Amino acid sequence: MLAPMAERVILWDLMDTLVRDPFFTHVAPFFGLRFEELLAQKHPTAWRDFELGAIDEAELFRTFFRDGRAIDGAGLKRAMHGGYAWIEGIEPLLAELHARGAEMHLLSNYPPWYQLCDARLGVTRWVKPSFVSCHTGVRKPDAQAYLGPCAALGVEPAQALFIDDREPNVSAARALGMDALRFDGDVAALRRALEERGLIG
Repeated sequence: MLAPMAERVILWDLMDTLVRDPFFTHVAPFFGLRFEELLAQKHPTAWRDFELGAIDEAELFRTFFRDGRAIDGAGLKRAMHGGYAWIEGIEPLLAELHARGAEMHLLSNYPPWYQLCDARLGVTRWVKPSFVSCHTGVRKPDAQAYLGPCAALGVEPAQALFIDDREPNVSAARALGMDALRFDGDVAALRRALEERGLIG
């Protein structure tokens, strides 16, 4: 049985749930590649390792491409920074939830560049960057990615609402007893789901 909403916390994914992910729109053009070419040429694990905090930024730049070619790391960061944008309608929703006293935290697979995103958009005005994989060392959909935040916040899984754009992540949360919503880009539908849970009026 789910806890009353007053006793619950909201755990938000970041990319393509709150903010548009520039990896899909800005990175390939920065390198003069088509997106399919980028996927074929990038190192298979470097970005994931960066998300886990297993490698630092310098190592990411050194290993970004599987052939080890040099890249303009500072330029890549600028391209990413310039590409971060709110998903339309999300920021007012966060502001409304925040004004109603909702406790909200990030639960995101992302490297330290979430700080670039925050510098551009001010995400942490509304949502605390509490559980980003580069700091926790675990990525969704690993069970510990969900159970660790619950333990840190002193809540049971049933006291958490998790919102993410990827079905495997949402299914993993539900399997642990969390209430979870898959965000498909429809902010109006997300608002209705939050209204049904008594989080907004």
